[in-house]
Amino acid sequence: QVQLVESGGGLVQSGGSLRLSCAASGSIFSINAMGWYRQAPGKERELVAAISRGGSRNYAESVKGRFTISRDNTKNTVYLQMDSLKPEDTAVYYCKADIFRTGSAYIVPYWGQGTQVTVSS
Repeated sequence: QVQLVESGGGLVQSGGSLRLSCAASGSIFSINAMGWYRQAPGKERELVAAISRGGSRNYAESVKGRFTISRDNTKNTVYLQMDSLKPEDTAVYYCKADIFRTGSAYIVPYWGQGTQVTVSS
């Protein structure tokens, strides 16, 4: 059993900051890529940022220079620091982790339950 638990969402004014966290727990052997996605009402889920186990990062163009993804491999946790937030960043944010479970030869993507981020103008 593997769980991803997100925290840190909320309501913030335009220009403000939030920090999201996502901790993976359970029968985990190792975690490859971790990332954050978001889904706004009426829109498809989109990649916001991703980070490899070695620390290579990529970002959506819309968040470059404002968001920073990081991870702590000792805690199986990924973070998303969001600065200079805009109303168009409003969405449910989901974390995703590609995980090798203990005793398994396959990597499986796991998703968190989602956390709401609302940016008021």
